[in-house]
Amino acid sequence: MALFANMPGKSPGASPISIAMVAGEASGDLLASRMLSGLRPQLPDATLYGIGGPMMAEYGFVSHWPMDKLSVNGLFEVLAHYREIKAIQIALRDRLLIEKPNIFIGVDAPDFNFGLETQLNHAGIPTVHFIGPSIWAWRGGRIKKIARSGSHMLVIFPFEEEIYRKAGIPATYVGHPLAQLIPMVPDVLSARATLGLPDNATVVAILPGSRLSELRYNTASFVGAARLLAKRDNTMRFIAPMAGPKQRALFVALVEEAGLQGVEIQLLDGQSHVAIAAADAVLVASGTASLEVALYKKPMVIAYKMMRATWEILRHMSYQPWIGLPNILAREFLVPELLQHAATPQRMADELWKQLQDVPLQEKLRVRFTAMHLALLRDTANESAQAVLKIIDQRR
Repeated sequence: MALFANMPGKSPGASPISIAMVAGEASGDLLASRMLSGLRPQLPDATLYGIGGPMMAEYGFVSHWPMDKLSVNGLFEVLAHYREIKAIQIALRDRLLIEKPNIFIGVDAPDFNFGLETQLNHAGIPTVHFIGPSIWAWRGGRIKKIARSGSHMLVIFPFEEEIYRKAGIPATYVGHPLAQLIPMVPDVLSARATLGLPDNATVVAILPGSRLSELRYNTASFVGAARLLAKRDNTMRFIAPMAGPKQRALFVALVEEAGLQGVEIQLLDGQSHVAIAAADAVLVASGTASLEVALYKKPMVIAYKMMRATWEILRHMSYQPWIGLPNILAREFLVPELLQHAATPQRMADELWKQLQDVPLQEKLRVRFTAMHLALLRDTANESAQAVLKIIDQRR
C-alpha cells in the first residue's frame, strides 16, 4: 500500500511510530480498542500509551494512569475531582510535549481531551478526536472549543460530518464501532449458555452505568425495580455486568445500604455484551450502553439520575426532547426514558413489564433497531485507522 511505503516501522532503520491516546471510561476503552484493531496490524511496532483500559491493553497499549481517575460524570461531581484530574492532564501534557508522539488521539472524554489537544496541536503534534460530543443534542457552543483544538474529528453518526465541516472543522464519518462489533442477529442461546442461564427463563439485564458516580445515583432505583419485577414473576433472572472490581464493590455496598439484598442478581465481571445478548429486556442508564442494547435489538427502559444541582442546570440546556441514543437516532420515543425524579423503581418496573408482555412491540423494536444498525454499519476499525495513518503520513 503506497500510503505506508515511507512510514516509520515499514523500512529498515526507521524508528517505530509513537501514538498517544486517552480514553476516560469503559465505553471509550471499547471504542478505542476497535480503532486499535485496525491500527495494530498496519503498525505492529508502534508504541501505544497514555490513559486507557483493559481492552486497549490487548493491543499493547500501556496506560500510565488508571482510566477510572477520569470516569466522573456531572458538572458538580467533576468539580469535586477537578484538582486531581487537572494534575493528570498537566502531567500527561508535559510528558507528550517532551516525547512528541507522532499523533495524539482523544477518545471521547471531551472536557479532558479538547484542552489537551489544543495545547498539543499548537506545539506541532497532530491530534485526532474520536467520537464527537453531542453538540447536536446540547451545549452546542462547544463547537467553538472543538475548532480551537485543531483536531480532526472522527464521527460515528452520519449527520455529524456536515455539522463539523460547516463549522470549518475537518471531519470524517467512520461509522459506529459498535455496529461492526455487535452481530446483526444476536445468539441468545449461546449467551445464556455462557452465563449458565436457562434457555426458557425470562432474563433482565441491569446496567446502571460504568462510572462510580453513575452507580451511586442509579443502583438503588435499578435494583429496586428488579425487586418489584421479581414479585410479579419469581422465576425471572437478573444479571448485572460490572465494569471493574471497584464498580462491583460499590454496587454490592449500595445494594446493602438500600436494604435490597433479597434480590438475587448474578453479577458479572465485564461481559456486558454477553449479558445484553442473553436478556429479554434491559434496564439501562443513558449513554453508549443504550445504543448497545438497541444494536442487540432488545426492549429497554432508559433511566438516569444525577446530583440535583447538575440536573437543574442540564435539563435547561437540551435542544431536543430525547436523551437516549436510540430515541435520538429514531427522532421519537421508541423506548421509555425515565429521568431524575421519574426514575422510580415502580415506574421502571412498570415500563419494563409492559415491554416484556407486548410481543408486537418487541417485533416493532427489532425491526427499527435493525434499520438503525444497518445505517451505522461501516468498517469502522479500518476506516478510523486509515484516517489516523493518513494524518501521520501527511505530518511527517
